[in-house]
Amino acid sequence: MTLADDAVEARAQGWRTLAALHATIEERLEKALQKSHGLSVSEYTVLDVLARQDGRHMRMQQLARAVVLSQSATTRLVTRLEKRELLRRYLCEDDRRGIYSEVTQAGFDLLGQARPTHDAVLKEVLDEAAELPELAPLVAVIRA
Repeated sequence: MTLADDAVEARAQGWRTLAALHATIEERLEKALQKSHGLSVSEYTVLDVLARQDGRHMRMQQLARAVVLSQSATTRLVTRLEKRELLRRYLCEDDRRGIYSEVTQAGFDLLGQARPTHDAVLKEVLDEAAELPELAPLVAVIRA
């Protein structure tokens, strides 16, 4: 194996390790959020991103980028949350082509109930991962 091959393998191994940590975190969060609050990780993320904005709203296009989903997946997700009255959509007054999503009070309240669950599970998973030598450097970066 050459030095270049070693670098390629190191990057590939780093990516596999990161993907494994991400999958573990997402799986544990999904179970806890669904069980306790009836939210998926993606639903929680949308509510959280919107709630952190001034006015608790964003354009749909910006929201899709912020939650790392395609525009069509974001639209389906927003539709589900809108049916549950956790958020609403409305047209931009300045640009009628622009559509905003906004967290409703019910969505903000549910997010407030779910946030401690999310934070506790995330801390627990990261604490466990920090004990594994192959994951400890990634956990350190996340915590920094």
